[in-house]
Amino acid sequence: MIDHTGFVVTDLGKARKFYDAVAGALGYGTTDNGPEAFIMGKSAEEPIPYLWIGTTRPSYWVEGSRAGINQTHVALLASSKAAVQEFHRAAIAAGGKDNGKPGPRESGISYYGAFVLDADGNNIEACFHEPEK
Repeated sequence: MIDHTGFVVTDLGKARKFYDAVAGALGYGTTDNGPEAFIMGKSAEEPIPYLWIGTTRPSYWVEGSRAGINQTHVALLASSKAAVQEFHRAAIAAGGKDNGKPGPRESGISYYGAFVLDADGNNIEACFHEPEK
């Protein structure tokens, strides 16, 4: 289970437009986290897990790191196949690049997912797991 994760972007305004669209499609929200960052999550009442997105250089970065050089993969839980499809549509409309259209996925487990690259090349996935039968 993820508590939180995050990554650095080069253009906070462009990232906010993209992640506002992605969050809305999946039933999440975004909130400011100072002038150089925002957070995506469920709600103020349920703040964890969350995704931090900002332009601040993290203290844990090694020398030579910069936004876009160490791309990240984040899979966001979707409530249905329809939500995965809406995530993909909203992300593309907000400037994302298709990296895997909505459909069944097989990688040790079966699920329904879609992949989109944000403006900095981070691979953002939405996935829905069918309930056990």
